[in-house]
Amino acid sequence: QVLLVESGGGLVQPGGSLRLSCAASGFGLDYYAIAWFRQALGTEREGVSCVSSTGNSDGRTYYADSVKGRFTISRDNAKNTVYLQMDSLNHEDTAVYYCAADAEHYDCSGYLSVPSEYDYWGQGTQVTVSS
Repeated sequence: QVLLVESGGGLVQPGGSLRLSCAASGFGLDYYAIAWFRQALGTEREGVSCVSSTGNSDGRTYYADSVKGRFTISRDNAKNTVYLQMDSLNHEDTAVYYCAADAEHYDCSGYLSVPSEYDYWGQGTQVTVSS
């Protein structure tokens, strides 16, 4: 069984922080490029951040301009989990956040904004930034 499960979403005030987790079962995340996407109501899904495979690539990270300096993606291969640390959150960050795994492209640098390239998706976790 191949599963990706997101957790860690919730309600946070502007300027606050959350850490999202993406736990994998059925395969090892270290051999996949992993990305975080988000989708707000009435909008298209957009790429937020990705990390390249550490098993067969260099593990480099990439970020959308809108979150650079505020969000950090990281891996814990021993736990088969990828995290997204989100700081300085604002209202525009409100969305359902999804993690996704790319089974074909180990380096995600060219695919952060291409959700159709990702093969496995989690169910999503809601992040709401509100005062």
